[in-house]
Amino acid sequence: MERREIMTAGDPFFNYCLWEYTPEASWEGKMRSANLLFHSFEYAGADGRMFDLVDRIREGIGPSMSVWGVKRAGDRIGWEYYFYDYRRRERQRSATRVLRAMAPLVRSTAVLNEDHHYFMFSLDIDDALVSGARDLDEIHMYIGNPGSTVSSGICYSVTPSGSRLENFYFFFDAARHREDILAKIACSAQIDSTALDIERIYRPELRDCRTVCLANKQRSDCIYFSGITVDQLIFFMNWLEYPQGLRSFVEENRSRLDHLLYDVGFDYRMEGGELVIDKSGYYGIF
Repeated sequence: MERREIMTAGDPFFNYCLWEYTPEASWEGKMRSANLLFHSFEYAGADGRMFDLVDRIREGIGPSMSVWGVKRAGDRIGWEYYFYDYRRRERQRSATRVLRAMAPLVRSTAVLNEDHHYFMFSLDIDDALVSGARDLDEIHMYIGNPGSTVSSGICYSVTPSGSRLENFYFFFDAARHREDILAKIACSAQIDSTALDIERIYRPELRDCRTVCLANKQRSDCIYFSGITVDQLIFFMNWLEYPQGLRSFVEENRSRLDHLLYDVGFDYRMEGGELVIDKSGYYGIF
């Protein structure tokens, strides 16, 4: 199943945090970022109900209000959807509302307490979920981190058995906070900064962006580059050796994707003195 969507005059330009940005070039006749998601479904031979789920979510909370992530871990391609509402307890795009929109396709045994101060949550999406082979039994809930000197968030895994701390996130202005970024990368239990060139993580090809997010996870650290160009996205996919089918789609449609800014990230750690990249991903909206 092939599906393509063209930009319209009412389309917003949001990054992976639903922060608005100004397009890099004229958008008329060009592609929405959702096409990268749709093409990943096609490349992976995903269940056709993955497209139906996108439609149901759009109907439930509106178009361009959801963030998608295409994730690669080894040879496996997967997906994660992210939902933001910075009004917290006054939120309209709640987990309850999203799960209700998904209900015809997805059974959920996980719920969020809508009295919690979460501003975001995310869901792991796959064929088994939309086909009914598995229930949605985990929600990743993100809350703020009052007292932090930079924008920051804390992620918890929420399941029917309770909640578990997962990750910490810290957002830095890429232009103004370079020294803080370097210091944060070096202050790590996952790498030895005396035995590793930090530029292998803080990539010169990607750091000319809008925002850098650094995360501390249970088994790795992670860096995200937000607000990169399509050429930087192509570099990222080539550098990490994404499947040629995914890379070719971006390369062949470069002129129809050059109005957008993109977000990418990768999980890393050191093992046996070597840098290991466990997982990576790229992001957009639908």
